[in-house]
Amino acid sequence: MGHWFYRNIVEPGKLPLLLALASFVLTFLITRVVTRLIRAGKGPFGNVSSGGLHIHHVVPGVVLTVIGGFGAVATTNHSGIGAGVCAVIFGIGAGLLLDEFALILHLDDVYWSEAGRKSVEVVVLTTALLLLLLGGYAPLGVNDLSADEREDRRLFLLTLAVNFAFVLITLIKGKLRMAVLGALVPLVAIFGAVRLARPGSLWSRHFYRRRPKARAKSRLRSYRHDRRWDKPRRKFQDLIGGAPDRRPEAGP
Repeated sequence: MGHWFYRNIVEPGKLPLLLALASFVLTFLITRVVTRLIRAGKGPFGNVSSGGLHIHHVVPGVVLTVIGGFGAVATTNHSGIGAGVCAVIFGIGAGLLLDEFALILHLDDVYWSEAGRKSVEVVVLTTALLLLLLGGYAPLGVNDLSADEREDRRLFLLTLAVNFAFVLITLIKGKLRMAVLGALVPLVAIFGAVRLARPGSLWSRHFYRRRPKARAKSRLRSYRHDRRWDKPRRKFQDLIGGAPDRRPEAGP
């Protein structure tokens, strides 16, 4: 285990990425614990305000992300202490920033609403991508090529183009998660590209317009998929991020 860690993480210079990932995940988890305590009215924590203005933690998140990012670019030795410090600062900032991703997306305080689940989903997806990068995966199947194949520019560009096409088709078919993961794991993108598009996607609106059987099959498959996975996904999101506020039931 120690040899694998050194060979795959430390030796290739991936230690800053590991530090960034660790600080990112830890910051997100700590932030969620604190915000849940504030929500429940427990502990010494409270909202930060200045002059009656609620300061969301996305603000220091942006500042730290900028400092860590520019600091990492300016660091000459990308495997030294400076790079590690910048990676930690960047990870902390990114954790605070993406924890309120839904707020940025909607330009509204939707942290504890149903729309706020997007923040948890983005954090989980980002963590998965970083873990794949640490594991040695490279974008668009580059890691699957040998050294000789990478020197052949035509084969190299063809591999990038084909894998990018699968990712793009998957995205057009309305499968965002699979497209993002497929950028690092081409098999995921291929699987998403050959399957039916989700209802309402650009692919469905254009290519299924005169194919009622395909539209019906797409809706049925999407319904079955969401029915099977929506509840477990929500439970997982509630476990790590807290359940959203319940909407008051409409009166008669």
